[in-house]
Amino acid sequence: MEQNGKEPIGRYVSQLYRKGNSFVSKELCEYGIGSGQIMFLIALYRQDGISQEELSEILNIDKGTTARALKKLEEENFVIRLKDEFDKRAYKIYLTNKSKEVRGSFFKVLEQWNDIVESTITHEESEALINILKKICINQNIK
Repeated sequence: MEQNGKEPIGRYVSQLYRKGNSFVSKELCEYGIGSGQIMFLIALYRQDGISQEELSEILNIDKGTTARALKKLEEENFVIRLKDEFDKRAYKIYLTNKSKEVRGSFFKVLEQWNDIVESTITHEESEALINILKKICINQNIK
């Protein structure tokens, strides 16, 4: 639906998001990784051993959603939750050997999707798009 004669940006962002989730989910289903767990694994690959609360803050996701995603990852043996030795109410999240073994394949799938998205635009257009999206996210206080 056009607004004031302009096409809504969100329409295309949403389409890319859905198509990307579909592609990545299909490619990672053999590992038991669903689209809802992808961002959590990415964050843990970047910083293993962080608390569940820190993970929620980094991803800007509510604690309930984080807990459900981690439960699924734990059931699939991708992470383990251990009590924080300094704060017995908190849990630290650690990658398992299984998640470390699939890391290469995991990031290869993400790279394949990125290559698909960038295949129809120039390098300069890609850089400009990234900068524009970063600017929008910063201005909307999105991490």
